[in-house]
This record gives sequence, C-alpha cells and structure tokens, in this order.
Amino acid sequence: MWGLWMLPSATMLHTFLLLLLIGTFIRLSEPMTKEEKNKLRNQVLEMFDHAYHNYMDHAYPADELMPLTCRGRVRGLEPSRGDIDDALGKFSLTLIDTLDTLALLNKTEEFEEAVRRVVTDVRLDNDIVVSVFETNIRVLGGLLGGHSMAVMLKDSGQMLWYHDELLHMARDLGLRLLPAFNTSSGLPYPRVNLRHGVRGPETRTGTETDTCTACAGTIILEFAALSRFTGDPTFEAHARRALDFLWEKRQRNSNLVGTTINIHSGEWVRRDSGVGAGIDSYYEYLMKAYILLGDDQFLQRFNTHYASIMKYISQPPLLLDVHIHKPLLPARTWMDSLLAFFPGLQVLKGDIRPAIETHEMLYQITKKHNFLPEAFTTDFRVHWAQHPLRPEFAESTYFLYQATKDPYYLEVGRTILENLNRFARVPCGFAAMKDVRTGSHEDRMDSFFLAEMFKYLFLLFAEEEDLSFNVEDYVFTTEAHLLPLSLSTTSNSPPPPVINKMAGEELDDANFEWTCPNTRLLFPDPAFPRNLREPIRSTVDKSCPRPAAIREPGMGHPPLRAQDFMANNPEHLELLRRMGVSLIHLKDGRVQLVQHATQAVSAIAAEDGMRFMQEMMELSSQQQKEQLPPRAVQIVSQPFFGRVVLTAGPAQFGFDLSKSSSGVRGFVTVAEPYNGCSELSNGEIVAGRIALLQRGQCMFAEKARHIQKAGAIGGIVIDDNEGSSSDTVPLFQMAGDGRNTEEVIFPLLFLFHKEGNILLEALKEYREVEVLLSDKARDRDAIFKGKALPGTLLDGSTDGAEEEDCSTEEKDHSSPTSSEPLDQSKVTTQEQVAEDSVVGKESVQPAEGLDSNVPVDVWEEPAGDEDSNSQSGDSLMADWQEDLEAFKQMEKDEL
Repeated sequence: MWGLWMLPSATMLHTFLLLLLIGTFIRLSEPMTKEEKNKLRNQVLEMFDHAYHNYMDHAYPADELMPLTCRGRVRGLEPSRGDIDDALGKFSLTLIDTLDTLALLNKTEEFEEAVRRVVTDVRLDNDIVVSVFETNIRVLGGLLGGHSMAVMLKDSGQMLWYHDELLHMARDLGLRLLPAFNTSSGLPYPRVNLRHGVRGPETRTGTETDTCTACAGTIILEFAALSRFTGDPTFEAHARRALDFLWEKRQRNSNLVGTTINIHSGEWVRRDSGVGAGIDSYYEYLMKAYILLGDDQFLQRFNTHYASIMKYISQPPLLLDVHIHKPLLPARTWMDSLLAFFPGLQVLKGDIRPAIETHEMLYQITKKHNFLPEAFTTDFRVHWAQHPLRPEFAESTYFLYQATKDPYYLEVGRTILENLNRFARVPCGFAAMKDVRTGSHEDRMDSFFLAEMFKYLFLLFAEEEDLSFNVEDYVFTTEAHLLPLSLSTTSNSPPPPVINKMAGEELDDANFEWTCPNTRLLFPDPAFPRNLREPIRSTVDKSCPRPAAIREPGMGHPPLRAQDFMANNPEHLELLRRMGVSLIHLKDGRVQLVQHATQAVSAIAAEDGMRFMQEMMELSSQQQKEQLPPRAVQIVSQPFFGRVVLTAGPAQFGFDLSKSSSGVRGFVTVAEPYNGCSELSNGEIVAGRIALLQRGQCMFAEKARHIQKAGAIGGIVIDDNEGSSSDTVPLFQMAGDGRNTEEVIFPLLFLFHKEGNILLEALKEYREVEVLLSDKARDRDAIFKGKALPGTLLDGSTDGAEEEDCSTEEKDHSSPTSSEPLDQSKVTTQEQVAEDSVVGKESVQPAEGLDSNVPVDVWEEPAGDEDSNSQSGDSLMADWQEDLEAFKQMEKDEL
C-alpha cells in the first residue's frame, strides 16, 4: 500500500540548503542479518505478551492497566485525572484497542478468545461521558479493525462461528456517537454521554463550545468504514460534513487551520497552526481518506494544506507552529511529541527528504533522553518532561524503513526496544515516564501502547513470511487499526456532495502529482539518507548546552544592575517603576517582570528599563549554564525494589551526585527537630542514615550542617507548602547561606510536599525504608548487583555509558533560537536568589532557566507558616498513582 500511494511533492524537486553538509565520504549502514531481525521480532512478541497478559491478569475488564500498583484503572474509583479520563468508558478499552494487534502478531487463538470476551462482556450503554475523538479512534476503530481481522480469518477457514458480532457492536457505538454531531456547523461536540447523548441535564455534557481541529477532523476513516461495512451512509455523511466545514473555515491566504474552533460559529478560538497536538490527525485523515475511499477531493485538500505546511511551518528539521493569519510569525518556540507522526505521513506523500531530516532530529533527542519528551524546545531541550509511551516515533521509523530499506532504521527500532525494556518495563507491564530526565514513572499504561507500538515494531522487524496476510491491503488509522482498501469499491454510500466554492477559488491540478515515485531514482546514491542525517546529528549536539545570549554593543549600564536587584527592596521597586518595569506576584511564589516603555517617566528612563531587562536576560542565561539537572530519590527497599522514583531538586553545595556512579544509599529517618534548625536530639539514630527534614525556619545550609554533625550520610528536605509537587511547580536548587559551605560533604536533595509525603507514608507503613540518592534512576540490576529479587523483575541489560544529558529546560519554559529578534516589551527573566528574602525561610532558586522571548520570572521565596507541619495525604498507593497536574493541563490545552 505504501509504495502504491506514495505521491511526490513539487517542493521535493527543488534543491534547498538545509544545513551545511559536512564530510565527503560516509560509511553506509551495515545491513542487519536475518537472525538479528528475527531476534528483535521475537523480543517484540515477548514484550507484547508481558504488557497484554498483565493487563488481562491484573486489570481486565477495567479500561486500562495501572502497571505500578498492578490493578485496573476504573473511572470513578481512582482520583480524577481530568480530561485524560474522557478516554475511559467502562468498555474494556485496552482489550478492544488491542484486537487487531493480536491478529497481526499471529496470536490467532488469543485473538479469538479476545473477540469472545468483547462480545460477551463489553457493554456500550454506560451512563458515562466520553471523548468523541478518543472513543472513535480507539473503540470504534478497534471494533472495526477486529471485525476486519475476524472476517479475514473466517475466509481462511478459521473462526467459522463469527457472524459480524463486532460490526454490530460498532454500529451500536456509532449510533451512540451520532448525537454529538447535532450542531449547526456539523462539527461534533467534544464529549457525549453513551446512554443519554448530548442534550438534557442527565447527559452532563453539551455545554461545550470549542473543539480541536483534530477532534472534529479525525472521524472520516472509522465512520466511512462503518457506513460501507453496514450499508448505512449516515455515518460517512456526518464525517464528510465535519471535514467540509473545517476546509471551508481554513484561512484562505495561508491555507492553514487553527488548533481550536467554535463548533457553533466556526470562529477560530486558537489561531496557532502546526502539525502536532490539536491538528495532527486532521492532515493524516485527509491523505488516508483518499487512500481508503479513492475520493480525489481529499487528496486535493491535503496537497493544498501540505504546500502551506512546507512553506510556513516546516523549517527542516524543525516543524514550528505559526499564526494562521500571519504565517511568517512563529506562534511558539517549542514542539510537542505528537508531531513525530509527520515523517511517516510525508513518506505516504512521497516527500522523503524532509521526512529523513525531521526523523533524525527526533532520534537524536530520543538518544539524549531515552524517550521523546512530551515537548521540547527549538534547541532540543526538555520543555515538558513526561513520556506516556507514545508510538508516533516508532510509526515514522517503520514507514521510513519501508521507503528506503536503510538498515539504519532497524537500529533505531532496536534503540526503541532497548529503552522500553531498560527504563519503562516494570513487573506488571510498562509504565509511562513521569520525567525522562530522572527516569521516574507514572502508574499508567495507555491502551494505544498495545494498539500501536507493538504493531509498528513487529512490522519493522518482520519478514514477509512472518505475516499471515498482506498489510498493503489495509490502511492504518491514526490508532493503527487496520481497515481494508477493498472498502473503496463498496457502493453503499452516496457520491460525495459537491462543495460550493467561494468566488475566485479554484484548485490548480497542475500542482498535484498523481504518480508514484521510485525512491531509488530519487536517491540514486545509497549514502544519501546518511548524508542528510549527519548534519542534523551535528546540529542537535551543538545545541547542548545552549549558548549564552549575546549582549548588544554600546548599551552602557542602567542605574540599577540586574545582578543587584532584590524583589523585596522598596528602592529597587521604585527604580523599576520609573523605568516602566512592572512587577507581578504569581500564585506559586514567583514574581514576573514586564517592561512597558510607554509607562516610564521619561525616554531616558525607558531606555534604562530596556537595558535592565536585557541585562536580566543575560544574567538568567549565565545562571542557566550553571543550573543543575533534577536528581532522583529511588525507594529500593521492599516492597518497592526500585520501582518508585521521586523527582528531587539538587543543592548548590555538598556532594555532587552526578560524579558518583553508584549514588548514596541508606535508610531514612526523621530528624528531631524536624526542621533541623538546631542540634539534633536523635543524633544517635540519624548517624549513618539519610535524614528527613522539613523546609522552613532556617537556611538549607544550616540544616545540612546540623544533620552532618549528627553523622548523617545525606539529607532530604521536604517542602512544607501543602500540595506542592514537581508536577506543577518548577524544581528548586537549594542555595547556600552566604557562609562557606565546603564543609558540607554529603548530598542534600529537595522534595516537594507530594513526593515527600510518599516517602513519609512509606516510612510510616514499613518503618525501615531504604533509598538511593542519585543523579537519575538506576536499573534495578545495577542497584541490586544481580541479586535475586522477589517477584517477577526484568532481567534487563546493564547500563552502558550514558550520553551527555542536556535536559535542563523546565517544562513551563520555552527557548527561542539565538537568531530570533528579541521583543523587549515582553522580555523578563529569572534571578538567582543567593539568600532568602523572607525572614525565617531558606533561599531557593529555580532548577531551570527561562527563555528570552516570554515574560521572565524572578524567583522570590513565598512566605509561609513557620510551624507548618507535613500533612498526611491519602494512602501511599493512591498518592503514588495520581497523575501529573501539568500533563493534565497539557492534555486539556493541546488535545
């Protein structure tokens, strides 16, 4: 299928300079032997079995597996994760999503058993509000993909008992989704109640006004397949109407679409446009709708959009969001991981060169962080540190291998496998990464991990004889479900309606190519893909660490120097006011600096304000080079055995854990007094252990001196600000107290309240709790040095030499490229606090820096009650499994 439908882009024929190519002779990738491929294919099968069987053993019939606590995630019984939970509908989501994966992996008996379970056990009339988008691609798509596989097996003489039961369920579900499309525009509501629909108080939905472009534009494959399987044209008609409306609402000058649209008025709510979260699968479904349905109109629309993407959004190897009305103006300076699907889509288009370039950039970022962070900046630093085991990078890797047959992409697949096994595998499945920098986990294994990841990895390493059917007879949906291309000849749907074009609008067919390119003719030199990749690799490497900002010459010095500024100094605040610089206090304790030249008392004062802000930027950039990455507190005693990793902030003094290959390991105990601000009364207990301390009432360095005097081998300071978490608040670096701190020779780490409570609850329940303090989470093999562990633990390979970690960008910050102009009206920065500005509190500074293109925050310590005690939270396991607030916000904003 991929060779049949690859269509070349006109831009592909143009020569353009991407980066300075270096080197004149590059050795070709060594071919992988058939034995090696077979070994990796078998490894994929073993990993799938590990994930699938743990879901069936510990979670089914729940929607998803919680791999850390070895139980099922049932909506309403677990703490709410917000919009993320809208994918859960009490319909055994993971099992349905995995049906055609079982068939593709030749697990015929398990597939047949799974179909029987779905038909017998799953109910679709639940009184529950679900996401229309997620339910369509995961559940409806899963039922249709399962039906396609069951029909294929029945035609081969197996599953003769099957009589379209999955198709009947798919039609039932389709009818339950249809009420969401009852809008004046035809765009669906984002949510629907499976039992009650949309309207009415019992539905608990129907009040939404906005939806994302991908949410409304990723319906056509599943709904059209349902129509053509059943002969009912209603579903395809509704999906086409939604796509038609989005096409009509595109920005006519740029031919781009925004991220969020009002479902009633059609007005764009968010006018930023890219190929990642919020838009991604809209473009994918235009191309694949043409492949599946054979309707030229979809290809014409896709080509129109694609030309604009390559003109405005593509800056190889980057793909940067722009404003639809001002497409030459970047909308942000970071990218999200969902755009990793785009090189695979470019392969289907036939535009191989930019696919190779963007994929290589993503691979280099993956190698630096083991996984692709949820978002990363233009200089390839971590912007959002989570990784929920997304499959898009593996998807593009498979497509590029199919297009080029370059064994390099087999090695990329090997890297994906090794990283999953080394860092994500846990006894009860595979756990999402909470922070790719520290290796900490979330109690989460999404259904798409089984639906997509193992399909693409299996196909990457499989030989033709390993497949029981020809995958080129099918198209993959965005959830990797298999729909047969034979549906294009089914005449159960009416001809597509003719869209009334606006005056003057005409599609130029001359811009569209209708022939299939031969990649050997396009790239006669077999070293060509490698020559494309090499400068990308060099560019990513050179971007770490980020270069300091360049100061403009001849600027002079403002009356107030940035390095002298203190946010609690009244004289400094008055000087800021005269220079037109406003100071805003934020809820999380930060203060934000924003400069408005028109509010300065004079033109000279305004110029001084501009200089002050530029100097503050330089100070932040310099401090950023000195920032330390997050550290890890890993609970290694039973029953945890290294499976719980807490993200911790470092100190600017004491032992540097990055210089130790083994870290510091010991049992924890609570210091008395808990604040550690005076000589310890339980020094004999603290001796030889890691002391737990509460933040507040004295400086960090003073606490360290007291517990070191008592004989402690390390210290962990726990935040006294109830509810604080590394998920939602930037990490702190604990600064000194102005005195010599060289005498502190052990490591001191900082945990926010949520992470600290996990440790305290563990100590309360198990009394003896041993932890490992290190620069990042260690493999359990390395921790226990080959000793046998209770339970089924991974026999993973030992860690090799790690590449330099450049992940020092905090998740709430972005970073522009050095060539971008600086908007001084918006620029602000962070100030390192050497000593605390609030009496009775120790000083802190953020663990990361800010970029120079967004309002800059100066960190100031928030005041708090001195006698605040650590409040007991929920049970350990409930607190442990609670998902990231920051990630929930990301899902809400972006998806």
